[in-house]
Amino acid sequence: MLKGCTSFGQICWRKIQLISKPLLQLAPDDGYLSYHDVRLTKEDIDTLKSDWLTDNCIAFWEEYLEREHLSSYKNSNIVLLRPSMAFMLLQTKDPLTLREALPDFTNTTHIFLPINDCRNVEEAEGGSHWSLLLVSVLDGVSFHYDSLSDMNFSEAKLVSNRISMLLNRPLRFNNLVDSPQQDNGSDCGVFVCIQMRHLLLKRLLSRNSSQKVSMSMGGRTVNASAGRKEMLKIIEEKRREGERRRARSLSPYRKGSKTPPRIG
Repeated sequence: MLKGCTSFGQICWRKIQLISKPLLQLAPDDGYLSYHDVRLTKEDIDTLKSDWLTDNCIAFWEEYLEREHLSSYKNSNIVLLRPSMAFMLLQTKDPLTLREALPDFTNTTHIFLPINDCRNVEEAEGGSHWSLLLVSVLDGVSFHYDSLSDMNFSEAKLVSNRISMLLNRPLRFNNLVDSPQQDNGSDCGVFVCIQMRHLLLKRLLSRNSSQKVSMSMGGRTVNASAGRKEMLKIIEEKRREGERRRARSLSPYRKGSKTPPRIG
């Protein structure tokens, strides 16, 4: 039993306090976890608990899906485009000028894009709503999943048109009106992440080549609260793994390091 604890409940609460203490000591911009190409800050973690998700949170989720799941399907040609790249497409009138900054789509079958309604290029972490655009290059269709009716309709359609220019082929824009709907003003990013995983793992990667798969999310529900907890749990697991790796490191700078735990 931990010192000063007289019951199981007190033990649990004491453990939570001990775990939470390092996070409370961090400033908003301090690094919390470096996961391959994504650096999460304390502010990112705070928003993931109950607020509007940052670009970094969604970028981490995409990186996680790629590293932990998509990498197992060697023959797949699915691209999870980061929020920054989707934003560049929204803001750039001639998307052909972005070819060198974007992945090579020559053999790509599907592209996932988080859509943000921010139109101000000078506003960091701007916008007020996230939605998900899934481009099926194979079928020539863009599927739009918006958890607030058609709030991002114009932004998603514009990005779809610009992807069409990059692919040099027409895309039919399908705004899926039966998409699961959020009941508050802050869960849109979580809806994007959870639906992205479901569509990737349960629809695209689980089918065989001859199977016709519905891309509708109609009739499904998204538990945003559970989604937030799961994402936080994954981040904490990766952070602890990074701390263990640093503890085993022979580097003389590992003690007292101010850099966040790192994976990859």
